[in-house]
Amino acid sequence: MSIESNPVSSESAVRERYGVAAKKVQPSLCCAVEYDAKYLAAIPKEVVQRDYGCGDPSKFVEEGDVVLDLGSGTGKICFIASQVSGPNGRVIGVDMLDEMLDLSRRAAPKVAANLGFGNVEFRRGRIQDLKLDLDLLNEWLARNPVKNAEEVSAMEDEANRLRREHPLVADDSVDLVVSNCVLNLVRTEDKEQLFHEIFRVLRRGGRIAISDIVCDEPVPDHLRDDPELWSGCISGAFEEQEFLSQLTDVGFYGIEVSEWSEDPFAVVEGIEFRSVTVTAKKGKEGECYEGNHAVIYRGPWKQVEDDDNHVLERGQRTAVCEKTFGILTSSPYVDQIVGISPRDLVSESNRSLFDCGRSVRRNPRETKGANYKANKNGNSGGCC
Repeated sequence: MSIESNPVSSESAVRERYGVAAKKVQPSLCCAVEYDAKYLAAIPKEVVQRDYGCGDPSKFVEEGDVVLDLGSGTGKICFIASQVSGPNGRVIGVDMLDEMLDLSRRAAPKVAANLGFGNVEFRRGRIQDLKLDLDLLNEWLARNPVKNAEEVSAMEDEANRLRREHPLVADDSVDLVVSNCVLNLVRTEDKEQLFHEIFRVLRRGGRIAISDIVCDEPVPDHLRDDPELWSGCISGAFEEQEFLSQLTDVGFYGIEVSEWSEDPFAVVEGIEFRSVTVTAKKGKEGECYEGNHAVIYRGPWKQVEDDDNHVLERGQRTAVCEKTFGILTSSPYVDQIVGISPRDLVSESNRSLFDCGRSVRRNPRETKGANYKANKNGNSGGCC
């Protein structure tokens, strides 16, 4: 029977294996990763020793960030992110396992005492359903035990009410979503919802930094049906291009494979499974307006295509809308792009819609203005 037809089997295997791993170190669950020792010093040893991952997404945290860690485990990445984001930042860890949450929640006040501030909290939830607070649902279930099908329906109604009125993570509330070798553990049929949830909770301009395991070939059904391989971060791995395509389909841009492990984490039947860290941003949604902006792609490629299908030819002034101009002149593109702003800004009342479905050359006169007649003496102390 496949994972598709028995969706509980993969999640049950994960619960069982990581429940044990929270109490006793399981070296087979992680790749070798070096973390900055200065951040580990403030974290209890049991947290460090029983945390499992395949990368270090915490290195993408910035001061003041609101950070969400999906599948936070013992809390190590959260406690590192806490130190980087600082007293003005905030860190939220989400996990579904009692054993992991018990350990991370016990450690939180100890880390806060060591740092002199506390900005980390751990919430119970499934990362593919970041609206449902499982602690609140458990409280309701303690008062309203489910004994028959009718009461199952009442429980589902309560879960939907909690999603609406008391979401675990609110819309547009997070600056950075991180995850360390956890997305591959989510059931196959829930992965699309998972990416939509990540997108939902991020603010406009928010980022992701996700370390996970990918494979270079499709995983056959008989490997996906193996609970041990699934809970070992193998059977549920994304195929390389699938991971990036999922992010594209949801609406992320600036998608980049920031880290790639040359040596595979595991090889099963000739299929290589390796660690990668992928970064991306949210913020390209919305209308496109004409503002007479242009960009020039510096090279070295002859031409490139961005996430909105603009084809940028090396050295050519390409017309872009105001929104795309802002995107392409900021991270992660800024080092490759020359931005050319209009000499006279187009007022909001005079802006027309811009067709971002085409790539055309921008006439310099559109940016400078048709009546631009300035003169400059080249011998008055210029560049030569």
